[in-house]
Amino acid sequence: MAAGDLKRSTSGVVLPAQVSSEIWASTQEASAVMAASRQIALPGSGITIPLITGDSAAGWVAESAEKPVSHATVSSKSMTPYKLAVIETFSMEFRRDLPGLYAELARRLPNALAKKFDETVLAGTAPGSNFDVLSSAPALTVDGTGTYADLVAVYSAIAAAGGDLSAWLASPAFQATLLSSVDGFGRPLFTNSPNTDNVVGQLLGRPVYGTRRALKASTTVGDDVAVAGDFANSAIYGTVEGIQVDVTDQATVNDGGTQINLWQRNMFAVRAEIEVGFITRDVNHFVRITDGVVDTP
Repeated sequence: MAAGDLKRSTSGVVLPAQVSSEIWASTQEASAVMAASRQIALPGSGITIPLITGDSAAGWVAESAEKPVSHATVSSKSMTPYKLAVIETFSMEFRRDLPGLYAELARRLPNALAKKFDETVLAGTAPGSNFDVLSSAPALTVDGTGTYADLVAVYSAIAAAGGDLSAWLASPAFQATLLSSVDGFGRPLFTNSPNTDNVVGQLLGRPVYGTRRALKASTTVGDDVAVAGDFANSAIYGTVEGIQVDVTDQATVNDGGTQINLWQRNMFAVRAEIEVGFITRDVNHFVRITDGVVDTP
């Protein structure tokens, strides 16, 4: 974007498509949920997705005997988009350095949108109907004792519910627990290379997505430190138009109850928003992993 594209009289400027696309790509990269889940195009009015819940079954038959008749079973689930937005204000002096402005947009806005989306899906309350969250998924404990058996229990619970664990969304605390698990020779169990790695890339053959998002906390049971599940097949997110970014220096912004007249203060504001939805085929295809430590109220 050339410096002349943002003037003091400019209002409602939409960033070029390539800039918005790059910011949207950064949002997807910053979101562990989006990285692990399947994306679909989402109409503004929402969508109803058909789901196959059971396949037809073949059977052995004797010569000249009747062949078995079997039917697949289907259902459907609706996804509704909700708007997620953030506004940042800047001084005109900062705008003079346009590369700096773009770097700030690329760094802050995708992270703010991705953070809120992940924290809502992993530990929050749905913004409305037809939007699923994983805070109600069953919980199991991985506390550093019998770690391998605990991880297998997580895998087994998802399989017993009809899912296939495809990814682990792991906090730094959970990864630290994994890194502290060693074999009889004192070598880490859950790194690709015990001699050089200090991160956990895979766990039981499934990728690990690191996340620093706030997970569900509790004063009666352990805090959540990770979420494992069938994200590839059972988690779906959709966006209506991707990310929308607008710039104005003519508006009045309500900042926590304080009215800020941008023109009067030689400031401008950048607004980023997306309409996004999220659903799961079955919440039991996911497991919240707790640390087993009960916090003092």
